[in-house]
Amino acid sequence: MDQIVHKNLKVNGINMHVAEIGQGPESVLFLHGFPELWYSWRHQMLHLSARGYHAIAPDLRGYGDTDAPSSVDSYTMFHIVGDLVALLDALGLERVFLVGHDWGAIVAWTFCLFRPDRIKALVNTSVVFQPRHPSVKPIDGCRALIGDAFYMCRFQEPGKAEEAFASAGISAVMRRFLSTRESKPPCFPEDMSLLFKAPPEALPSWLTEEDVNYYASKFQKSGFTGGLNYYRAMDLNWELTAPWTGSQIKVPVKFIIGNMDLTYHFPGVKEYIENGGFKKHVPRLEELVVLEGVAHFLNEEKPEEVSHHIYDFIKKF
Repeated sequence: MDQIVHKNLKVNGINMHVAEIGQGPESVLFLHGFPELWYSWRHQMLHLSARGYHAIAPDLRGYGDTDAPSSVDSYTMFHIVGDLVALLDALGLERVFLVGHDWGAIVAWTFCLFRPDRIKALVNTSVVFQPRHPSVKPIDGCRALIGDAFYMCRFQEPGKAEEAFASAGISAVMRRFLSTRESKPPCFPEDMSLLFKAPPEALPSWLTEEDVNYYASKFQKSGFTGGLNYYRAMDLNWELTAPWTGSQIKVPVKFIIGNMDLTYHFPGVKEYIENGGFKKHVPRLEELVVLEGVAHFLNEEKPEEVSHHIYDFIKKF
């Protein structure tokens, strides 16, 4: 870990913190999710750099040591993908392998829609590509399918989730999020702090107190608003991406998901994957991996296995 180099770069009008390791001619860009940081990819960065790759993992806009603009309007996919295109330009990289998880997976799908010319191949995890619905906004769709208690709906009101997380304590919130093995769509009570005030007593074997403390220290400093703004911009993104309705992902793809991942159990997702819908919208889906007994944070829960899956795919190109 002490070989990982940290730098701050000016990209797309913000300061972005970037972690890098490796000197190889091929570069791999890792995109984290919520509530995570570059740190979520530490195992994969070390694994791939040891095999001759240049590994790059930024704190995305709104997270960690990267700037966090206050306005929800500053968190569209055009801003976030724009940050990453500018990052590649700043690093002098024409094309990279892309790896995403959770919100990072959504950003990765969108990156491949907007700028497939910059991506050699994609290894995405946890969140399938969902084509834009031509007439239903995402949050309306969530409410109709799951109800107002669904976490994405609860996160919409500015300040509410932030108050709940502060009330429960940042460390308790991180322990709860990262330890979750719930395999059903998360529904939160009206007072969200109740969910986090009784965090799990024991951490899972793959998560240490040092890990929790690192995450907690960064979110204590940055707050959660940046990350929550990704959810709050979902309907705005839907409006802005109308020109991409019906578009397919045209880069080579490997997709990995745990069979205990809450995203695998969202209404219709399993059927979408198994019955050909996913392949229809991602025609160059070359490999699909369902990890048995693995939950949402698969890159941390099964670091070696996930690292091998990434390496085995990208080494073909």
